[in-house]
Amino acid sequence: MTTREFPPLYNPTGDTSKDRLAFFHLIEKLKTQKRTGWVNNNIPNPESISDHMYRMAMLAMCSTDQNLDVSKCVMMCLVHDLAEAHVGDIAPREGITAEEKKRREEAAMHNIVHDMLHDSPAAQQIHALWKEYEERQTPEAKFVKDLDRFEMASQALEYERAHGVSLQPFFDSSLPNLRHPEVRDWGNDLLEERRELQNQN
Repeated sequence: MTTREFPPLYNPTGDTSKDRLAFFHLIEKLKTQKRTGWVNNNIPNPESISDHMYRMAMLAMCSTDQNLDVSKCVMMCLVHDLAEAHVGDIAPREGITAEEKKRREEAAMHNIVHDMLHDSPAAQQIHALWKEYEERQTPEAKFVKDLDRFEMASQALEYERAHGVSLQPFFDSSLPNLRHPEVRDWGNDLLEERRELQNQN
């Protein structure tokens, strides 16, 4: 079990410009922090948190579902893991309860919204999108969660192909849970591609 070190929350200066810059610098951590699941599976040079969010945003743009607010989905993809810039990508095997993970992520978002971005309109939009995703009640939030699952499975297949490993648990925990018809179709296509690759080896 990993013992994760949590850095202290940002202490605001009261200077809007300085605090905003602190947020811009905080986002850099999403570029450098590697996704825990791949690290735990010894994947060489694994993707970062922002790598994952970027492809999710591109996937959202590829949707043909006219009932969805696709622009909102793209923005939701870009903020759904924002709290991880502070708390990191917490994996279940670390022994941190879901309640504690939720508490830490909410504290990080409060710190971002109020202490760094001074409750600006942009901060309010970021928080609203993050909260909508977390609550998973709207069609857009449910769709983005499916993109989260599908993106992970896509990455798992790419790592299997690149490194000759089996990452079956990542498929088992993602693709069977897809609910949106279009993303489910993408998942079936991915499984077919995986079967073809396995048959070649």
